[in-house]
Amino acid sequence: MHQGARGKSDIYPRMKKLSAVVAIVMLVAGSGIAAGPSVLFIGNSFLFGSGSAVRFYRADTVSDLNHEGIGGVPALFKSFAQQSGLDYDVALETRGGSGLDFHLANKLTEIGSRPWDNVVMHGFSLLDAQKPRDPAKLVATSKQMAEFLRGKNPKVNIFLISTWPRADNVYPEKGAWHGQSVEVMGKDVRAAYDQAATNAGIKTVIPVGESWLRAMQNGVADSNPYDGIEAGKLNLWTYDSYHASTHGYYLQALMIFGTLTGKDPRSLGDNECSAFELGMSRPETKALQQVAFDQLGSAVTAAPKVTAKPAPAQRCVATPK
Repeated sequence: MHQGARGKSDIYPRMKKLSAVVAIVMLVAGSGIAAGPSVLFIGNSFLFGSGSAVRFYRADTVSDLNHEGIGGVPALFKSFAQQSGLDYDVALETRGGSGLDFHLANKLTEIGSRPWDNVVMHGFSLLDAQKPRDPAKLVATSKQMAEFLRGKNPKVNIFLISTWPRADNVYPEKGAWHGQSVEVMGKDVRAAYDQAATNAGIKTVIPVGESWLRAMQNGVADSNPYDGIEAGKLNLWTYDSYHASTHGYYLQALMIFGTLTGKDPRSLGDNECSAFELGMSRPETKALQQVAFDQLGSAVTAAPKVTAKPAPAQRCVATPK
């Protein structure tokens, strides 16, 4: 009897501990905390999709730290990842017309709200809003942001996006690159991001601008919206020849997806659901996926989607954050 009583008295504390563990697991599950790695996007209208249907696309699948209902390129990345069987917890902190200096001065509370596993970020499209073509501010602020992020998580993976050339700053006389070409602007922007990455100890620059140039060189996209869009070619810019069109943002998202995951963008297939929801044709989708794959090169493992019979495009499966 004495031993039996002692056995029961030993069981009760263990049951209480087990109940506490179960309660914690249920609390975490109910809180919406994702099991996969986290990704924070820091940028401006080039990430939130200004001028296109991408801006508020699938906003319920990502966390907008500014509570503005943005889906944008981060939501496209999330969609691609989910279709590939990958679980990412995606968040964004964006502000139009800003460089990293704005986020450092005004948004560190939001950015520092948790230690991130991965951060994808970029600066102002002309490198410096007050001094176009000058990389100094981008170089300095990229290092400052990287140091802040590493202070929250020393192992954070940081990626810089080398942004696309702006037609409105190449062709009109007022443009900072007027008299040169989109190729020259693209290369100048990439050189600035390479400098910023080296200074900040960041290993990877995502060559979005170069993927745009490749699309133009390969005949997929038109290089000058000011003289009309050639038949059969895409306009990667939207109506202001500054921001991207849906196609331009889609290509950017493919480049980010391939870089972060190592997966072939063509593995999504020309019936990829987000392209279908955004009104893109299958030939357009296939062409942009091929451009992204060609630009990424050895950064991804070749694995195009191959089906015996082409499957119809369908809407994306609804999934929570």
